Amino acid sequence: MSPLSAADIYEHPEFDGVIWKVKPALEGKATVAAGRRGGPLQLAYEIHGEGPTRLVWIIGLGGWMSAWQRQIKDFGHSQNTNRGQSSKYTNLIFDPRGMGKSDKPLTRYSTSEMAKDTLELIDHVGWTRTRQLHVIGSSMGGMIAQELACIVPERIASLTLLASAPRIFNTIGWVQNLRDRINLLYVQCRRLNFGTDGVTRIPKEIDTQVEDTKQRLFSSEWLNEPDSEGHFPTNGDRFKAYELKKRQDPEGYTRKGFLMQALAAGWHNVSPRQLRNLSEQVGGERIQVIHGTADRMLPFPLGETLAKELGQVTFIVVDGRSHALQWEWRRGLTKAVAALVEKAEIMTTG
Repeated sequence: MSPLSAADIYEHPEFDGVIWKVKPALEGKATVAAGRRGGPLQLAYEIHGEGPTRLVWIIGLGGWMSAWQRQIKDFGHSQNTNRGQSSKYTNLIFDPRGMGKSDKPLTRYSTSEMAKDTLELIDHVGWTRTRQLHVIGSSMGGMIAQELACIVPERIASLTLLASAPRIFNTIGWVQNLRDRINLLYVQCRRLNFGTDGVTRIPKEIDTQVEDTKQRLFSSEWLNEPDSEGHFPTNGDRFKAYELKKRQDPEGYTRKGFLMQALAAGWHNVSPRQLRNLSEQVGGERIQVIHGTADRMLPFPLGETLAKELGQVTFIVVDGRSHALQWEWRRGLTKAVAALVEKAEIMTTG
């Protein structure tokens, strides 16, 4: 089956609903980075759920908080009764600096500065107790999560590092992938041109660029499967619709923000000693590293190295899956996070 074209997707009846309208319990903006590089700036955030167990979800390069919508539904809504009296989790999601509804200062970004942003946001919402934070970070979000855990190891209840790396070393694919993502961003920054005749002009490069991105973020097997949410012909068509929906926002996804984040990811470097100290202070039994063997964005050896340098932690190898595991490994991720969170809560409460 041939993938839907951009023109077909814009006309699809489900296009407007591809970013789910999941109502948060609370949403707002927090001021962070006062007196630091690029600050002060505003981070947009949402809180989902009303339970006692606190989950912090940190998205990666070029991502919006909506990239976690499946996990938010699983952990912030499906576990709740209508009144929320039996809810188990409270979830914090946010747009990192440079993306979505958050500010996009033109300065050098770093994963350590973005970790400080995250910590100040967590303080803003009042999650300040020891061993209270269950942190899940994907890709660059996992890099930020490493830095966060280095700052406040005593506040980390559990740490899930998803498709991430301790640093970028010379593996096949990273430089090429980053260059292609930058090329993709160039096209994405060419916004749709709505003419006076009401006809939408779609840059001809969009189909090629988004198809290439799909192949780099997902396994071919998953892309070609029927849409797991229904409505679109395939999972790949749904992801393409999500990407096209993002680029309709002229302020949310910008070349400037992406490039600043890309520099942060490229310069990320947590040393083996730092990782071993992190593991000792947080507790290796509270940490898991998850990586797909078919990851084309951050190849598998990066995740393997991260797990090895952390030491005695859980390393989950997802055979045949690629980079965006929150999409293509949704059920597995839900089980893995829930299991570690439950174990960590038992350890904390005794």
